[in-house]
Parts: sequence; structure tokens; C-alpha cells
Amino acid sequence: MGEVDPDFIQDPHHRPKLFIIEAEGIPLIDLSPINSPDSITDPKAIEGVVREIGSACKGWGFFQVINHGVQLDKLRNIETAARKFFALPLEEKRKIRRDEKSVLGYYDCERTKNVRDWKEVFDLTVEEPTLVPASPDPEDKEETEWHNRWPEYPPEYRKACEEYAKEIEKLALKLMGLIALSLGLPENSVMGVDDFFNPHGDADFDSEPDPESGSSFDDPDPDYDDDDPDPDSEDDPDPHSEDDPNPEFVSDSDPDPDFDSDSGLDSGSNSDPNSYSTSLGVGPHKDGGALTVLAQDEVGGLEVKRKTDGEWIRVKPTPNAYVINVGDSLQVWSNDIYHSVEHRAMVNSEKKRFSIAYSLKPSHYTLIKPLEELISEENPAKYRPYNWGKFMTHRKLTNFKKLNVENIQIHHFGLSE
Repeated sequence: MGEVDPDFIQDPHHRPKLFIIEAEGIPLIDLSPINSPDSITDPKAIEGVVREIGSACKGWGFFQVINHGVQLDKLRNIETAARKFFALPLEEKRKIRRDEKSVLGYYDCERTKNVRDWKEVFDLTVEEPTLVPASPDPEDKEETEWHNRWPEYPPEYRKACEEYAKEIEKLALKLMGLIALSLGLPENSVMGVDDFFNPHGDADFDSEPDPESGSSFDDPDPDYDDDDPDPDSEDDPDPHSEDDPNPEFVSDSDPDPDFDSDSGLDSGSNSDPNSYSTSLGVGPHKDGGALTVLAQDEVGGLEVKRKTDGEWIRVKPTPNAYVINVGDSLQVWSNDIYHSVEHRAMVNSEKKRFSIAYSLKPSHYTLIKPLEELISEENPAKYRPYNWGKFMTHRKLTNFKKLNVENIQIHHFGLSE
């Protein structure tokens, strides 16, 4: 096997460490109380769950959930179908390769912080068609539609994706209601379907390619820049990083498995013994939407930056659990009570890694700003309002080209700037 293409090689300060810090104390929240018939008549049944979620959002920016109500067979169906798709020859997968005009489908050249990710993805949107601004220009009122693109094989792929997306969408909206309660707000304050989500999400299937199979990366595409980590992070001096505004499945139906009305799914896989010490499956980033619901296989590889000390810690897969990430939109809505979490995905030296991410995103017309109930004289608004659709469309431009300047981030709307 040859040397790793320089396009994949991370700067030294971003490369994986030779030792792994296994996470301890990551919140694992049992949602069975809210899925019980008794919870309908007994509000106290969910009080403990709400407290746990609030503590996790504030202390970690992410958590895992079990007994979540998602049918296991829906996850197994989509995983089986997606693995069949990623096992196809590269020329077959590229028949539905996404581009600037058709932003959903297969892609094998994504970048994070101008460095190519060691992965291939399939993105879709949950709400089809998804209506979005035609351009990031504030004066341009034209809108366009996103449509999913489906492969001929496997024939069951579309049905598996659509059924799973609807299941995950229910969970995501339920979690947004619980998060609202944890902030002392009515359940529909943040996740009100009519006001914010309409609903929409993206799914992204993320797969590490096998260098010795048809899934291997070759013919690097010159451009796609993805999510941006915290601009104030000391170990992130690179100014050219960005966060992808569409939930990806790596799950909107955004080009990386995400769900949303701009929500989607993203799925993918990766594996290579030569790349694990210099490359990343997905570079450090934060999610731009409201929250992300991630399913990772037993191989794992997800790492998050612990808020208490800035260390990268490995999130060990928990059977039948989902990882929930706080996104940038939720950070703004909460007026920094909760913070989005920086995370990345490792390349496995022995096995292919597969994950499905659903990203719950606001409707394109939503004005993202701190909620009035969370603003006071002692705690004034920390962000200026911004339109989600224009914000997302601006960031989408980097999916297919590199930038010489930092892409738009929520800190650009901070009132301290």
C-alpha cells in the first residue's frame, strides 16, 4: 500500500494522539420515563429526565440516550442498505455524485478546515423538496428546491432511508421539547414546529473508505470545506475552518447524513492502516443546526473536546444508544447557557467505520437569535439576529470550493465583536 495522499494529512496540532483517552462520566440518559403511558398523566415522570438533559447540555454539550423509542429494525434496515451502497464500485456511486447544482447524494471529497476528510458520504433531506434561498445575498429573495437523489442499487435503499428519517425526526423534536423544559421554558418554546422547524432535517451517512476496494479515495476533488471548530480554541490557529450549516449524515438531509427541513441524514465509512496517525475521518468541527442525533457502529471513533480541560476524549459506542450533540443554533437560542460541542472522527487502522447522523435544522426563513425569555439586564443578548437560510447557504458554498478567508460562523454575530 502506498503513502497517504498529502491532501488528507492534518497539520501536526490536529493529528490524532498516539494514545486514547477513554471518556468517563459521559451522560447516558434513559428516556423510558417519557415513552411510558404513565408520563402522559404524571408530569413528574419526566422531571428527572429534564434535569439530566439540562445538566448534560451545560456541562458537556452532548449526551447519549437509551430507551429512546426508535424502532431497532429501522436502524438495522438503513445500515444494511447503506453498506450495500458503499460497497458498490466507485463509478456506480458517482452516478449520483453531488455538486453545486445538486447538493444531495454521494460525495467522496469533503473537507474540514481545508483538509480532506478520510470518508465517503451520502446525504439526503428528510423533507422533500426542501426549500432554501437561491443565494446567500440578503437582497436576493429567490428560492430554490433541494431534491434527494437515489441510486438504482440497492432497491430498498430509499424506503429504508425515508422510514428511518421519520423515526429519528420524532426523537429529535422530542429532545428539543425536553431541552426547552430544561431551560425553564414551555415545551414548544424552542422546537415549535410552526415557528422554527416546519419541520426539517438532514441525514448523512458517513463511511470510511477501504483503500483496497472500490470505495477507496482517488482523484481528489479540489474543494469542499466543512465545519469549523471554536475560533477561540488555542489548538485551532487555522483561520480557514468552518461549520457546515446543513445537518449532515456524518445526518438534514444534508450532504452528510443529516435530517431537517433543512434536516437530513449523512452516512459513511472509512479505514486505512496508513492514515490513522496523520489523517482524520472528519476534522474538528461544530454542528451549525439545532442538534444532531448520531448512530455509530461498534467500531466507534467519535471524539469530543471535553469542556473542562480541552482534552479530546473517545466516546465508546453504547449498544442501541444515540449520541446527541448541541448545535450552534441552540447555543444562540439559549444565549450561551448551552454550548455546541467540538468533535471529530478518527480513522480506524483495522476496520471500516460507519455512522449515520441526523441534523435537525431550522426552516430557512427562521431568524436565529437569543430567546427573549433568556435575556435580562444581568444577562443581555450575546448575538445579533441572523437568517438561518442565508447563513446556511453561505456556508454551503464551501462544500465545493476552498476559501481564503474564514467562513461565516456564529461568533461573527456576537455582540462582543
